[in-house]
Amino acid sequence: MADRRTSIMEAAARVIARRGVRGLRVEELAAEAGVSTALIYYHFKDRTGILRATLEFISDRAERYTTQREPGAPPLDARAELEQTLLLEFQDSPEVRENSTAWGELRASAVFEPDLREDLARSTLIWVQEVAELLGRVRPMGGAAALAGSAERLTALLEGLSVRWLSGSLPLSHARELMAGAIEGELEMLGRR
Repeated sequence: MADRRTSIMEAAARVIARRGVRGLRVEELAAEAGVSTALIYYHFKDRTGILRATLEFISDRAERYTTQREPGAPPLDARAELEQTLLLEFQDSPEVRENSTAWGELRASAVFEPDLREDLARSTLIWVQEVAELLGRVRPMGGAAALAGSAERLTALLEGLSVRWLSGSLPLSHARELMAGAIEGELEMLGRR
């Protein structure tokens, strides 16, 4: 049953990335996943349930591909882990492109879908807290407010750079350079406090 649910979530991410949230139709999702519409309603109750589950799915998938290590690879120091976590959001792979596009579509649709706002705010807060924790491991003397502010700026910049990259107005290599520079700048600022 979990495999079927995962395949539905993968299909939902693809459909949202391709058509946007407003273009998501349960019938198309069912066809994409190779299941009946009844099974989708069984798992997710309604369209809002699908969107919430997809948001959670793409957040979990992003965490997986940004923290994945080769088996037997030496552990990363705190700074390398921070850089990897943020820079691996910029990979020219179908999974990352799809994930980033779906995240952007969900973010944009929250303007029009009040039911999605709270879930999106919660996911964003968790992401910001995770980045703040990584920053704190690099700059342990940074105050909580300063770490949270740096994490907020970095995650917001990452989203903006991602949109520009995905829309073709910014080359991938330049997006990575800008993100790396922002990480350096935030760590420098935290080191001066």
